[in-house]
Amino acid sequence: MKNDLPVTIKRQDYAPAAHRVESIDLTLELDPVATTVIAVSQVRRNEAAPRGPLRLDAVGLEVLAVSINGVALPADRYQVRDDELVIGSVPERFELRIVNRIDPSANTALLGLFVSNGNFYTQCEAEGFRRITCFPDRPDVMARFVVTLIGDRERLPVLLSNGNLIAQGDWAAGPDGRARHFARWEDPFLKPSYLFAVVAGRLEVSEQTLRTCSGRDVLLQIWVEPGNQDKTAHAMRSLVRSIRWDEERFGLELDLDRFMIVAVGDFNMGAMENKGLNIFNTKYVFAHPRISTDGDFAAVEAVVGHEYFHNWTGNRVTCRDWFQLTLKEGLTVFRDQEFSADMLAAEAASPMAAASSRAVKRIEDVRNLRATQFPEDAGPMAHPIRPDAYQEINNFYTMTVYEKGAEVVRMLQTLVGRDGFRRGMDLYFERHDGQAVTCDDFVAAIADANARELTQFGRWYAQAGTPRLIVHGRHDAASQTYTLEVEQTNSGPDGALHIPLTVGLVGEGGQDLMLRLATETPEPLDATGAGTPDEQASDAARSRVLELTEARHSFVFTGVPRAPTPSLARDFSAPVIIEFDYTERDLAFLAAHDADPFNRWEASQRLAISTLLSGLSGTPMAQAGATLARAWGSALADDTLDPAFRELMMALPGEGVIAEQIPVVDPDAVRTAREALARHLGLHLRQGWANAHARLAPGQPYEPSAAQSGSRALRNLALWYWSMSGASQAWVAAAHQFDTSDNMSARQGALAALLAAHAPQAEPALERFARELADEPLAMDKWFMMQATRHRAPQGPPVLARVRQLLSHPAFSLRNPNKVRSLIGGFCLGNLAEFHRIDGSGYQFWEEMIGELDALNPQIAARIARAMDRWRKFTPQRQALARATLERVAGRAHLSRDVREIVGKALADG
Repeated sequence: MKNDLPVTIKRQDYAPAAHRVESIDLTLELDPVATTVIAVSQVRRNEAAPRGPLRLDAVGLEVLAVSINGVALPADRYQVRDDELVIGSVPERFELRIVNRIDPSANTALLGLFVSNGNFYTQCEAEGFRRITCFPDRPDVMARFVVTLIGDRERLPVLLSNGNLIAQGDWAAGPDGRARHFARWEDPFLKPSYLFAVVAGRLEVSEQTLRTCSGRDVLLQIWVEPGNQDKTAHAMRSLVRSIRWDEERFGLELDLDRFMIVAVGDFNMGAMENKGLNIFNTKYVFAHPRISTDGDFAAVEAVVGHEYFHNWTGNRVTCRDWFQLTLKEGLTVFRDQEFSADMLAAEAASPMAAASSRAVKRIEDVRNLRATQFPEDAGPMAHPIRPDAYQEINNFYTMTVYEKGAEVVRMLQTLVGRDGFRRGMDLYFERHDGQAVTCDDFVAAIADANARELTQFGRWYAQAGTPRLIVHGRHDAASQTYTLEVEQTNSGPDGALHIPLTVGLVGEGGQDLMLRLATETPEPLDATGAGTPDEQASDAARSRVLELTEARHSFVFTGVPRAPTPSLARDFSAPVIIEFDYTERDLAFLAAHDADPFNRWEASQRLAISTLLSGLSGTPMAQAGATLARAWGSALADDTLDPAFRELMMALPGEGVIAEQIPVVDPDAVRTAREALARHLGLHLRQGWANAHARLAPGQPYEPSAAQSGSRALRNLALWYWSMSGASQAWVAAAHQFDTSDNMSARQGALAALLAAHAPQAEPALERFARELADEPLAMDKWFMMQATRHRAPQGPPVLARVRQLLSHPAFSLRNPNKVRSLIGGFCLGNLAEFHRIDGSGYQFWEEMIGELDALNPQIAARIARAMDRWRKFTPQRQALARATLERVAGRAHLSRDVREIVGKALADG
């Protein structure tokens, strides 16, 4: 590996490519160690760019021949450098033919064309196509692709690429005399090179024909390695539901004759939206009760939806440059979140149940955002959703670009309404179909379609960090008014952000009050101050979107005879941190009465964090946890609440979330406090947990429905708390659940309870898990993860000792990203106290793993490297050990750009 010295690429330096490729006819003669690639491109000078030589990106290619308009170029007419091929003088318009050779079997980075289990696959986003052939590998160069694949008929019976199959048949035998065949594919749509895809090998297919909204019949296919077809039915259902939803919600129809998904076990990402040929990590295709939890079933549906929705938001309209990545990713995450919420709501038996189901999805999304993106916003890798600079673009496929980007899109919908957002999307496609555009183009379409001024809103695309809203409430009994004072902090150098803040006021009886601002004409009140019947029927009258556009605002609500409790940022209306001086009594009140389900959950979690911080400051947990125990005891007993919602309400915040509330973190103290609270709640509500576990026992065959999933989640939580109480009956119940359940959700929930309680049944259950599921790679990923993230038993050995042993397990491979994420990532990123042990052993392990992984797969190494992002938050002794470790890694002579950027920023921050 060459020493990749950091070169910073800046958004302000964007310039259009000097040459455009109108079409490319690509032929790949597939061979594991010597694939020949012939690229014939129709090229023209870009009149919108300054004149210059022809520059083609090229990494790791053996260039065999170059010709222009049929005339071979001598070697002195072009230059092949480390990362590009340059031809100094070319005509205005010409045909370019390049022949090169690559070795897919040596491609452990899994970028470009690689081999997995004897099959060929590609991953070209962001910059993988340059590892296949010489090309201007950037998203604003869009071409029409025709692809011919040639391969061994027996070893590679299936040959797939983008678009529509236009020819197939026999081909001349190879040099070894073996029979070969070919397949020719044509994609009728312009696309950038990052959407190119090839798959070839021994695969089996599940397929279905679907009639689209315009009456066209299209073929849907899911390709897998032999023996896995029984795991694809849920993915196919999810694909059909995704197609129907996009037709109904946004009027967007599948535009090809066939749509294919291919599953591969060796894959850096979750999935890739290549036009018409999506390549997926098996984790997001395979779903079967034996190996998949309810969460896995939900994730398969969400990711299948996400990649399908990219067909329009990402493929038909793509990014001008990689700084605009959130244009496609943030928008498409928002779309897949809305899709999942709508699918959950569609299963509900009543409008109230549908609202609860949507709230459950919203809570899950925000919980993920806060656990992962908020720390990113506060750490060395903080960046706007549209970054201004990068050294390695692979490092910016981040929670900020994806999840915070989705929240920014959601705010746009809040500001213009659901119908207004649809109008904006329609205009966006009308203006930009077939183009590579910017985030500004998207916001302009939303604004113009709704006659809204959204220039200030654009600051969200330029600001790093999580904004804070400092809110104060004041009631005036004499004037019967309630005033909310709102101040923005961390708004960025350009000034205040445009923030939609949805609020409600909860009266002392637990009902939402009618909201009238002093600046509005008052409507008549009834005797209770609740408003007219029409107003009482209107949810909008009880929640109000306040648009913040200045650093400070004062909102005065009238007709408020008694002091209310404010419900702030309902449904998480903006990705901000709200600071309001709630008392524990206020939080318990909102947790019991807030009409907004999200804020009911939010109050419950705030109360839990307050309890934990009190425990960390020395208050005995029995005293600190009294209010929380009462509140959760009431929720546990309230069977009118959705089980899935109750599970979310009563799940303790993770250690990482707790750590973010503390200026200097002692991870051992955080773990001790959290476990003490879990034991207190387990003991205080022991009978309630036991009863809930018994009451929620399954009475029907397994199905991954919202109703069953919610009941299983609450039952598993009850078992966990019951086990944490130390009750041996709970451990027996957990072992029985593990032994007798017919689905992974129940079995994994039981095993999690046994491991958390350090129960004697835990080790036998782990052994049985591995014995029964050794032939299921995705199940073994769970097995590795559970052991990497487990807590150390009292007087037990460090968890790292087990992790090191598992590195030699037959099911583990350092070359498989899923295994690395499960075991090494699970320990370094998911086991706070054990990774940050005071002896520095976790940091030493991290250093060793980064060295080995960086030589194989820099992208995965960089993901693990981010375990050190927040090293400055820890105690001084840990900081010193972490700094020394980072400096040793940064000083290595051979380090990828990917890891160098992560480590360099971690050292530079602060």
